Order: sequence, then structure tokens, then C-alpha cells
Amino acid sequence: MKIVSFDICPFVQRVTILLEAKGIPYDLELIKLDDKPQWFLDIAPNGQVPVLITDNEDVLFESDAIVEYLEEAFAPLQANLSPEQKAKNRAWAYLATKHYLVQCSTQRSADAATLQDRVKKLDDAFDKVEKQLNGSPFFGGDALGMVDVAWLVLLHRAQIIKDHSGYDFIGNRPKLKAWQTCLLETGLAQKSVVSEFEEAFAKFYLNERTWLGQCAQNGGCANGAVVAQAACC
Repeated sequence: MKIVSFDICPFVQRVTILLEAKGIPYDLELIKLDDKPQWFLDIAPNGQVPVLITDNEDVLFESDAIVEYLEEAFAPLQANLSPEQKAKNRAWAYLATKHYLVQCSTQRSADAATLQDRVKKLDDAFDKVEKQLNGSPFFGGDALGMVDVAWLVLLHRAQIIKDHSGYDFIGNRPKLKAWQTCLLETGLAQKSVVSEFEEAFAKFYLNERTWLGQCAQNGGCANGAVVAQAACC
């Protein structure tokens, strides 16, 4: 099967994390969003990535539909879940995915005040999942599940931001931090992206036009210092 993508799309990464977790082989074809090829527009009704082309050459679009297909068509990550638990998992996964673009816009903040305003929505989501976590390695216990796949996208990018700029989106949330560590240790985040991912990510989100990029270029800042517009930035 083939995934059509661009290099730093969070919705695509959710799909490729699931493919990696299930051990499903796939090809990746990258396109430019500012110059979408006509063949892509012909097969993608929404004009967006990801698009999955199955082995039978069926075309699927919208990441929610694609991950549901992959979970149904191949061995599930977690077997024998009740309909109620599946529904709860979809809801918690949705809480993550609806914050993908929130995280993107926050990372692109041009100044500290904008970052402080935009990060509030992420903080709210992270607070909610912090209360839900129970200390298990994964969201649903000892086995990786669909909720883990959805949240790993946010947590992976949060770690890259921290590594480069010093700004920690996770903050003082010990259970969330432990979950982030566990998910990153699976290696799925690194396997799910192109080899040049971190470079492309930094070029877009950590450049001289973004507040976090200025922090990265000036040795990094603590969270409080960023919000207070410290001299180091």
C-alpha cells in the first residue's frame, strides 16, 4: 500500500505510526502542498493528506477513516475490547487529533504573548489526559493502543521543541511525562517519519520568525522566561 504525504504532516504521522506498530509494509510518496500534482487532486476529494492507496488500489482519505480501516482490516492493537471501550478510545484519540493544528499554530507563534495565548488549549487537553492516566505504560494498560498512537504525534513534537528550544509543553504533569517517555522509547515516532523529518520540522517551526525558534537560536529558554520575554530570547 502507499501513503501520500508531505514531510511534517501530523495527520499522516498518526497513520504511519499505526502502520509501523502493526508491522504493515507501505510506500511513502511525498508531495508539495503549495504545488499539489493533478493526479493527487483527482483522487483526494478533500485535497488533503494523508491519502492511502490500498493493495487493491482503493483510495482512502481522512486520517480518521484510514486508521479505522487499518484497525479493522488487520490484527487489532488491542483484542477483545468491548464496544463501549472502543468508543471511549475513539473519543480520547479524537481529543488528541483535534489539537494537532492547535499545536502547529502554537509552535508557529511569532512572539511570547501569542504563544502564551495559544498554548492554553494545549494545556487544557494535557491536563485532562494527565487526570485520566493511571501509571500504566500505555493508555489502556500494558499494550499499545489506538489512543497511544494518536497522542504520540503530539508528544513526539513536544519533545523536539523541548530539545531544541528548552520550552516544555508537557510541564509539571508527571504521568503525562512518563507516558511520553514510554511511547518515545517504542521507537515508533522515529520509524514513522522521513529521515529528514527533524530538520524539516525545525526549519518550519524553529526559524527566526517564530518565538521558539529565536529561543533555540539563543541557547534556549525556560518556560517562564519565554512567557516573560526574557532577554535570552
